[in-house]
Amino acid sequence: MRTMILWLVAAAALMAPVAALADTTPTAENAANQFCKQQQATLKGDFAKTYGTNANKANAFGKCVSRNAQNASSALGNAAAACKAERAANAAAFAAKYGTNGKDGSKGADKNALGKCISGKVSQAAKTSGSKAPSALKQCKAARKTDAAAFTAKYGSGENALGKCVSAAAKA
Repeated sequence: MRTMILWLVAAAALMAPVAALADTTPTAENAANQFCKQQQATLKGDFAKTYGTNANKANAFGKCVSRNAQNASSALGNAAAACKAERAANAAAFAAKYGTNGKDGSKGADKNALGKCISGKVSQAAKTSGSKAPSALKQCKAARKTDAAAFTAKYGSGENALGKCVSAAAKA
């Protein structure tokens, strides 16, 4: 038992430096996850209706991330291009705006500025997109209430009909 605990402590000690070296540039999965968290907070109870669920009614978040991963990848590409252009235009202003990693004076002190820029732009894009969701939801609820037959003809009568409408309205 004591040997097992020592091995676990040693493994944890070795993993800490590896985690510290991890790249901090956002990924498409992280961006999609961030977007879905924003939508989940905004839509509240209608989140599951928007994205649908599996048989046990528990996977709306996973479906949201899966559906938005490609959009997030595009947003990351756009953010990276914008940040690289901003850095090329004025490197000193770029470093001043996005800061350093806290190791002032050391080699590579500002190597994380690009990651901070990309992360900030993706975060802002996620907030902007997520904030569009309530108006799309309101539009769809109003359309369903106004003309139920037309709504059913366009989006179906299943549990995810409202979700299909919100998704289409948010993309438009």
